[in-house]
Amino acid sequence: MSHARLVPASLAVSLLLALTSCSGSSGGSDAAATTTTPEKVSTTTAAPAPAKKLKILVSNDDGYGAEGIDTLVTGLQTLDNIEITVFAPVDQKSGTGGKFTDGKLAVTDVKLDSGFAAKAVAGYPADTIRVAVDDEGLQPDLVIAGVNEGQNLGPLIDYSGTVGAARAAVARGIPALATSQGIGKPLDYKSALPFILDWVNQHRAALLAGDEPVAVTNLNFPTCTTGKIRGLAVLKPDTAGSAGLALKADQDCASTVALEAAAGDITAFNNGYATSSVIPDKPAPTK
Repeated sequence: MSHARLVPASLAVSLLLALTSCSGSSGGSDAAATTTTPEKVSTTTAAPAPAKKLKILVSNDDGYGAEGIDTLVTGLQTLDNIEITVFAPVDQKSGTGGKFTDGKLAVTDVKLDSGFAAKAVAGYPADTIRVAVDDEGLQPDLVIAGVNEGQNLGPLIDYSGTVGAARAAVARGIPALATSQGIGKPLDYKSALPFILDWVNQHRAALLAGDEPVAVTNLNFPTCTTGKIRGLAVLKPDTAGSAGLALKADQDCASTVALEAAAGDITAFNNGYATSSVIPDKPAPTK
């Protein structure tokens, strides 16, 4: 891997958009990893929000009662001109990948922990997108799945229900983010918000214009027991890496390991970097 460099947040996000554009549905890229630390979350530093509302559909695989989805929705509400709709599984559906259910599913009116109105679907994460888009007729500009309890890296990506929901969106022509928080005590969901909100702000115009590439961007955020997230590493997932290391708890945000020493998303993540990877639209074929 070529040497990484620290760049301003606006340039790094442009690089992320470029990576998304050139990767398409293959999820691969030969671009060198880059890092940035997002600027303080504030809409005052961004370009004035357009009058048209950005429609975001939120789901997850931990169920509508999970802390991560409530933290995400609460954060999204701080943005201007956003229309948020939540369709999430009625209960825990982690590790179900892209599983889906044929036929009609029960849908219940519920509320997130913060009181935000949501729909609970008696099915898998991928089902929530099908119900929202196919059955209910929603036409979101963006789907965000998460924030998941635990990272989804390398060889674990295809098993993730969070990723499964994002892939169900892409199958319907909708760009999607799969967002996950690293294992730790306690999980620091709020540390994910600056990165997610920065991504939405930077991609808003393209999403509204229909110019955003239809792809799954997989974002993972360390939970730091010491130090703070070192930046955002844009790189390819280490699908051949160790599942054990991909599930490592208590990421080392005090690490001084340079990014160029990282062998992929697993090593970068465990050494305190948030990671961003454009991943394939479908799981790898089983051998």
